[in-house]
Amino acid sequence: MTSRDKKYLIIGFIIFTLILVIGNITYPNLKKSFNKYDNIQDKSNISNNNQKNEKQNNSNFSNQETNNVNSVSVSKQNAIKKAQSYLKYSAFSKQSLIEQLEFEKFSNEDAIFAVDSLNVNWNEQAIKKAESYLKYSAFSKQGLIEQLEFEGFTYDQALYAINNIVVDWNEQAAKKAESYLKYSAFSKQGLIEQLEFEGFTYDQALYGTTQNGL
Repeated sequence: MTSRDKKYLIIGFIIFTLILVIGNITYPNLKKSFNKYDNIQDKSNISNNNQKNEKQNNSNFSNQETNNVNSVSVSKQNAIKKAQSYLKYSAFSKQSLIEQLEFEKFSNEDAIFAVDSLNVNWNEQAIKKAESYLKYSAFSKQGLIEQLEFEGFTYDQALYAINNIVVDWNEQAAKKAESYLKYSAFSKQGLIEQLEFEGFTYDQALYGTTQNGL
């Protein structure tokens, strides 16, 4: 082998070695780049899938709301509106509100559905009703409870109302005695007994009678 051939052999060996070195450096970087690209694509696909699922869920929820609204008949919707309008101007028990809607020619089913659909605090309604009674008439504690029960409130609702309003029962006895004396004559004992019949205690009845000059 000539020196010239040796020279070419050495040069070839050097070139071959450089190719191997460059290949070892470049291939891992290329592999990392491809892996990074694959990860980005995977994340992009996951994000797109999540967005599609979220849109689908929102669409399903919207459709469900629409179906719920559409499932309520027009007559039931009108019953709800009528019940709401009554509660703006007066106090009702649950039972009396149902009866009022039935009086307005709503069916029992529509009336019950309407009242059950409303968010009503019946204890608060009992308080309002009790206060409205006391504006125009005098009541004993027991008499007012019975009147509220007559209006369809439960005993517990009526009792809640009585315990949450400010009332001077002695003054109520005096007003009741005065109202009796406007239309009829009573002896002291007779008026006391009449007030007790109305649910006032003896002491309250005696106070009411005395305040009216007997």
